[in-house]
Amino acid sequence: MNSKNLYNNISKISSIKRDDLLQIREKCFSSRLFIGTARYPNQQVMIDAVKESGADVVTVSVRRMDLHSGEENIINLLGKKYHFLPNTAGCFTAKDAVLTSELARESLETDWIKLEVIGDEDTLLPDTEELLIAAKELVKKKFVVLPYCSDDPVVCKRLEDLGCAAVMPLGAPIGSGMGIRNMNNIEIIVNQCTVPVIVDAGVGTASDVAIAMELGCDGVLLNSAVARSNHPINMAKAMRLAIEAGRLAYRSGRIPKQKLANSSTSFRNMISKKK
Repeated sequence: MNSKNLYNNISKISSIKRDDLLQIREKCFSSRLFIGTARYPNQQVMIDAVKESGADVVTVSVRRMDLHSGEENIINLLGKKYHFLPNTAGCFTAKDAVLTSELARESLETDWIKLEVIGDEDTLLPDTEELLIAAKELVKKKFVVLPYCSDDPVVCKRLEDLGCAAVMPLGAPIGSGMGIRNMNNIEIIVNQCTVPVIVDAGVGTASDVAIAMELGCDGVLLNSAVARSNHPINMAKAMRLAIEAGRLAYRSGRIPKQKLANSSTSFRNMISKKK
């Protein structure tokens, strides 16, 4: 391929990316990667990894943050170029989640909330009953709700019907690194929901991210896969590239799967033929 053709191909890919923004309510994002800020070796590694990820949306735990301090405030450290998404991590009841959301709204001046209501300390799986109660209440209070939920298509549809701005089904338990355990369910959720579907939790490496995007998910939220890796900054870059590759592959359309071979070369005029 000559340099002119290579330039044209790169330009086409860049154009596809510019025309393929992720929209959640009134906001549009050029990156489909959401990244967390916990469990990094130190603050500088966190800052550099977030930057290398290319993410527009950065999640922060309201319970972990000292919202009124200077040096330790993650928002002050990262600057205002990001869209900060506070979460209700550590909440085990709908009441606590709603209270934490209201604290985030007052302190961070945002209506956006990543809703987490955990049912069990060992698995960190969501408590669906409490989650639905909290989601309904927060939507009434005019929050833009992005709920962390199970990979159950019925639950995701109910959350959409309640007015959530997106649904965030887990790929696997938080921090497990097992990747997407139920691709069939994720695909069903993608096909039946009209709001964005963002895989949240369980990602272990870049291939997990690419798979999520190839299934048609609108984005991936991750934290541990980068923060706990041997080289968080390099892994953040890998995740950025995986998001782009997976999305481009999805939009390009994979070939159908089939059990038998389908030769790319014609067998006509072969030198030797099967007898």
